[in-house]
Amino acid sequence: MATSLGSNTYNRQNWEDADFPILCQTCLGENPYIRMTKEKYGKECKICARPFTVFRWCPGTRMRFKKTEVCQTCSKMKNVCQTCLLDLEYGLPIQVRDTGLSVKDEVPKSDVNKEYYTQNMEREIANSDGTRPVGQLGKAPSSSDMLLKLARTTPYYKRNRPHICSFWVKGECKRGEECPYRHEKPTDPDDPLADQNIKDRYYGINDPVADKLLKRASTMPRLDPPEDKSISTLYIGGLGDTVTDGDLKSHFYQFGEIRTITIVQRQQCAFIQFATRQSAEMAAEKSFNKLIINGRRLTVKWGRSQAARGKEGIKDGVSEMGTRLDPVPGLPGALPPPPALDEEAPANYFNLDPGTSPAVMNIALPPPPGINPPPPGFGPPMFHPMGHMAPPMPPPMSMRPPGQIHYPSQDPQRMGAHAAHGSRHGD
Repeated sequence: MATSLGSNTYNRQNWEDADFPILCQTCLGENPYIRMTKEKYGKECKICARPFTVFRWCPGTRMRFKKTEVCQTCSKMKNVCQTCLLDLEYGLPIQVRDTGLSVKDEVPKSDVNKEYYTQNMEREIANSDGTRPVGQLGKAPSSSDMLLKLARTTPYYKRNRPHICSFWVKGECKRGEECPYRHEKPTDPDDPLADQNIKDRYYGINDPVADKLLKRASTMPRLDPPEDKSISTLYIGGLGDTVTDGDLKSHFYQFGEIRTITIVQRQQCAFIQFATRQSAEMAAEKSFNKLIINGRRLTVKWGRSQAARGKEGIKDGVSEMGTRLDPVPGLPGALPPPPALDEEAPANYFNLDPGTSPAVMNIALPPPPGINPPPPGFGPPMFHPMGHMAPPMPPPMSMRPPGQIHYPSQDPQRMGAHAAHGSRHGD
């Protein structure tokens, strides 16, 4: 601590005396009725080393007691919670917040410069309404897509759990279930998350939690605009039956003038063409991975030009999204190409012997095996005599050479040959 209360060498007008702490919802707890202990000038701030009012409370059942760690001036300078030092708006570390907003707010670390900087910030805080950040953070843009994707929208109360019992780890805890600490296996000491520092968290340097979140942000999907500047069309997928062109127009008109909206109901998708490329880029940036219309999450992609679609064509095994599809087991493979036909060869539709005379076409089907043929004079004639020569009987199916196939539909009697030969015979 810098000085005692009875010392006159320190200006006690700079000491903080607050009535309520600045806390996030997670540190405050889920119980709306809590009791806090308040101690004026109980400890010195871990950043500026000035005495401040310390609050202590229990955020919930089976949770550990928590207290404020930094003064309210340091909390307002960075817009963070006094206990966990996470951003009050996004719930993210300061390093991630400053990276997303492109803020370079370098707080001095030496004692004299830090005290001078703090006094100037207190004067700026006193002149403001106290509802918005001050300094470089107050001049930064209001939001960032990366921060909106990484932000924690609900409180994370597991962060308030008790610490791990060190006696239980050594096998010497005799409290059993009455022990207020957790009896769990500790994390790996080589894990980077096991080494966290409150000053590094506040200054936004060497924060392992921030490094983990920034790596996650670098691997998140992005929608890069195409190189062809003439493309100003967006593809909207997953429309279903509830989303109409009026719903799409009411959402996308805010980004710029819309030229056409084409809905393909069969594919449940739509193509929205903007008048300018700038409007299309803004619509893609604001709608990618966060477009919800009528309770349906829609897919947003860039359209392709006609030339690119003609060059790419349809690729086997590649879906419309561009991902390669795995083959389905059990399906037959592709059919082989048909054999090349010789133009000079005659067309043999009935698989007959090329040397056979056309008179042999009056052939009836032989009886099936196991059934005796009818006696002569009964039943349909097997052939019709033409002149003085009768055609030979066709061989049975088992005696035919391979390659000659006889189908019932090739029966000459069924094709009207009997009537033709009868009229010729009558002549």
